[in-house]
Amino acid sequence: MPLGEKERTLQALLRGYGRVAIGFSGGVDSTLLLRVALDVLGPENVLAVIADTPSMPRKEFLEALKLADTMGAACEVIDPDELSDPRYAANPADRCYFCKKHLFVGIAELAARRGFGIVLDGNNADDVGDYRPGRRAAQELGVRSPLMEAGLTKAEIRTLSAQAGLPTADKPAMACLASRIPYGTPVTAEVLRQVERAEEALRDAGFVQCRVRHHGEIARIEVAVDELPRLADSDLRELVVRRVKEAGYRFVTLDLQGYRTGSLNEGLKKGLASA
Repeated sequence: MPLGEKERTLQALLRGYGRVAIGFSGGVDSTLLLRVALDVLGPENVLAVIADTPSMPRKEFLEALKLADTMGAACEVIDPDELSDPRYAANPADRCYFCKKHLFVGIAELAARRGFGIVLDGNNADDVGDYRPGRRAAQELGVRSPLMEAGLTKAEIRTLSAQAGLPTADKPAMACLASRIPYGTPVTAEVLRQVERAEEALRDAGFVQCRVRHHGEIARIEVAVDELPRLADSDLRELVVRRVKEAGYRFVTLDLQGYRTGSLNEGLKKGLASA
C-alpha cells in the first residue's frame, strides 16, 4: 500500500475513534500518532498520557512533557507503579505484559474520568512479528494501535514525521530501561537508575545509539557498529570506563556485535525456535 494511502487510513481510523487518550512517550511512534490525532480530531478530543516511572529516563520524561506542550496537547501524568507488582519485579520473560497491564489500566481509568473513550498506543507494523508480550495486555484491555492497523512501518513513520516537521523524525529508538536487565534478574529502582546513569555517560561522550546491558557487576556496552572505532581512542575509552564505573559497575565490557534491539531476547528466541 502506498504511503499516502496508509496515511489516509490512519486519519480515517482516528476519525472513527472520537475522543482518544494516547500513551505518550515522546518517541518517534507516539509523537507522530499524537500529531495526526491533534490534526484530525482537534486538541479538545485528544489527551496525551505520560507514565512517570523509574524505567523511563528522567531526560526522556522531561522531553516528553515539553514536546506535548509544544504540540499543544492536553497532557496528564500517571504513576503506573509497576515495581510494586512482584510479578513484574521478578523480571520473567513476559515482564512487559505486567508492565503494560499497569500502564494501560492507569491510562484507561484516567481516560474514563476525563471522558475519553478509546486508549491508543504507538505500536507499528514492524512490531507484529516481534516478541512483545505487552501486546497481549493491550489486546485484553481493548487498546487500539492505529499505526499498526494502518500498516505503517518504523521507516514510514520517520518519513511522515520528517514531512510534518517533527523533531523526533531521526530520534534513536529508546526502549524502557528494564529491557537492559536479563530475565530472572530482579528489577529494582536502584538498578534502573544505575543503568540510566551509565547510558547518560555514553551519550555525554557522543554515542547516539547505545545501550548498557546490566549483568550484575558487569556493564556490557552496545554502541552502533559504525561508532565502535571511536572506542579505540584511549582517552575516550578511559573516560567511558570511569563514568560507567561511577554509575556503580565494577567491570566495563564492549559487545563487539554492536547495538541491536532486544539482544537480551537472543537466548529466549533460540528457546522459542527449538520449542
